[in-house]
Amino acid sequence: MTICEATPTTGADGASGDQGFEAPVGRAAGAGLVGLELSDADRSEKFARMRAGELGSVHSWELVTAVDGPGTRMTIFLSGCPLRCLYCHNPDTMAMRNGEPVEASELLLRIKRYRRIFKNSGGGITLSGGEVLMQPAFAATLLRGAKEMGIHTTIDTSGFLGAACTDEMLADIDLVLLDVKSGDPETYRKVTGRALEPTLKFGRRLAEFGTEIWLRFVLVPGLTDDPANVETIAEYAATLPTVSRVEVLPFHQMGKDKWESLGIPYELGDTQPPTNAEVDRVRDQFRAKGLTVY
Repeated sequence: MTICEATPTTGADGASGDQGFEAPVGRAAGAGLVGLELSDADRSEKFARMRAGELGSVHSWELVTAVDGPGTRMTIFLSGCPLRCLYCHNPDTMAMRNGEPVEASELLLRIKRYRRIFKNSGGGITLSGGEVLMQPAFAATLLRGAKEMGIHTTIDTSGFLGAACTDEMLADIDLVLLDVKSGDPETYRKVTGRALEPTLKFGRRLAEFGTEIWLRFVLVPGLTDDPANVETIAEYAATLPTVSRVEVLPFHQMGKDKWESLGIPYELGDTQPPTNAEVDRVRDQFRAKGLTVY
């Protein structure tokens, strides 16, 4: 998809100028923090401003189409996550200290530059991670600022920290990409190191609030592919009236090199991606519950 707007951009070489921006189709290499000014706040000031939602720890941002929600989206990856998913493809976002300090006002200025792109494509912003709800005050500031500009908002979350999402924050969220990693509590703990119930509770709360949900499930052979496990998730999804689609995401090895470069043991090095037949079987389990599946 080509974005037909002459908008100031910063190139990979750091040069800037008024030029058209061609958005990648699907996930491409992130822009890192190109174009964003980092905060020089000292340690004590930094913590105070983070609590106030004025400053956040940010890993990167990128413009994408066909992922992270409808239309062309500016996806902002925040640092920090309470889960330790065995198949995480962004292990470099797990620790909040690995991000860079960025002012909310700086990000909102960047978001503002893409308003016409979002309007023309039906897109908006997506806050991802890491886990966006590790920094709820910062996320709330970005979401409020985006809504004041009339921009569609999405968060991509495991839901484990759903209790940190206030009703006021929910009112500024148009769509939640809810990653349900397993329907079986034991498997969920094996995958993430955490309990399943907070995710299920957050999903029910979203439905009661009327928030649209795209439920996501990563299919990992030998880990999450048991038919009974899938059936449990499908039954749960069918109880949430605001689930408008289910995305079955086949496991891949694209994050393996990151684990190795960080010196973190990677347990799924020998796991193969699921076959097309396996993916179709899982999608059919969700479709059997009357759900729209991709």
